[in-house]
Amino acid sequence: MKNFESLVTNHGLSAILDHIHAIVILAQKDGTLLSWNRAFDRYKAVFPSDGKLEDLFMDKGEMQSRILLKKMERWVTHIFPSQAQDGLLCDCMILPLENDQILFVAEIINSAPKLLDKVDSLSRQVEVFKNESETAKKLAKRKEVEVTGVMAQATEISQVDQLTLLPNRRKVLHDLQSEVLRAQRYKTPFTISIVDVDHFKKVNDTYGHLAGDEVLKNVGEMLSEQIRHPDLAGRYGGEEFVILLPNSNAQAAVEQASRLCKFIRESVIQIPKQVLQITVSIGIAELKPETDTWETLISRADAAMYEAKAAGRDRWIVAQ
Repeated sequence: MKNFESLVTNHGLSAILDHIHAIVILAQKDGTLLSWNRAFDRYKAVFPSDGKLEDLFMDKGEMQSRILLKKMERWVTHIFPSQAQDGLLCDCMILPLENDQILFVAEIINSAPKLLDKVDSLSRQVEVFKNESETAKKLAKRKEVEVTGVMAQATEISQVDQLTLLPNRRKVLHDLQSEVLRAQRYKTPFTISIVDVDHFKKVNDTYGHLAGDEVLKNVGEMLSEQIRHPDLAGRYGGEEFVILLPNSNAQAAVEQASRLCKFIRESVIQIPKQVLQITVSIGIAELKPETDTWETLISRADAAMYEAKAAGRDRWIVAQ
């Protein structure tokens, strides 16, 4: 028992370990027995050929798998199968040590039937708890994913106009502010266009609000189809739409406005028992980095749009 005693002599524990009832065994990392306390001597005398920890167990694979884990483990199982029909029920612990050695401790549990039943019941409860814990973790992870998805959907819904499915006023203004700051910081051009449906009130008064909604939905679709990436078209409010043109000057916005006016003028919108043709008026404003804010930029574009209406509609005007 020199190996075992050398493990504990420096701490004055050898005498204590040799007088306790628990079995204490020092083994190599592969389970080969190196030394042990006196509590194991009488079992070793019965099993002189047992040279590894796994030989003590009814289920050798169980011990091998626990050794391979290389971490402290505690569990209840049967060992020394020839001592009784089912072996002796023991409270076992395995503890990895330095120098690739392991310490195995086994304390024999009173084998009274009632106590065994209690131990078995507790063991089953522990397994149930482990399974429930794993299930709870999986459910919590799944719920986290679901909540994240719901939050993403809620964010998207809060930024979308429910009639046209374009970005709504809040989203448009948020992106407008960001683009103005970016253009000022990097000294790049930035232009916006405000698009207003001509005679929209007359459409509502003549054909009803459902027809007006259909007009707005169609205009939204046409704007989405006709603008380039990365331009952004959104509904600003009522019959007004806004187009953001990053890295574009007023001339690029004019070319786009010309195409939009022509495309919308030549398109037809089908409503119940009626076909409509509409036009739009567009106000264009290019950012003046030294003087403009996002508020003044949109105000200039809005004023230009009203100039286009006053000039006869179905046209565009560039703000000065």
